[in-house]
Amino acid sequence: MSTNLPHFRYHPDPVASESIRESAETCACCNRRTGWIYTATFFTAQDVSGRFCPWCIADGSAAERFEGEFTDAYGLDGVSEETLVQVTRRTPGFHAWQDPHWLVHCNDAAAFIGEVGYNELAAHPEALDGLRLDLRMDGWHDPSQLDTFLTHLGQGASAMLFRCTVCGTHLAYADAS
Repeated sequence: MSTNLPHFRYHPDPVASESIRESAETCACCNRRTGWIYTATFFTAQDVSGRFCPWCIADGSAAERFEGEFTDAYGLDGVSEETLVQVTRRTPGFHAWQDPHWLVHCNDAAAFIGEVGYNELAAHPEALDGLRLDLRMDGWHDPSQLDTFLTHLGQGASAMLFRCTVCGTHLAYADAS
């Protein structure tokens, strides 16, 4: 059982986000028991029986062999083709109520930090302000309803928190059932 997980630039702590967990399962790609298994999304038209180890995600072999992606390219506008491949085919996705998507800042994909409630989000005012602005643009015009929604994040709705890999700015989007 290996304990040195591969480094994922765009998902630096997939164990904390529960996208990867300790497991005795055999990887569906390499047929090895590495002690770790991926638990979040994988999109493919193929029938895959089992899950993948972090190493088959990191080296791209799982995405290549099963012709799939760990996250959709939605939201990754303006990033290089190399970054697009890195995020969609070589980075663990994450659990979400709606289709998970990646945020972009400084023309690079941001790093996924995790699912957070209001208190964790409020610790990053730039992310909270950005989310508030995005929600207003999506039709939340009543400030009191918007503030009620935001202060109740973590209770039926949450925020997906990211950090820019270039400048360190935090970003977020709302996710709800």
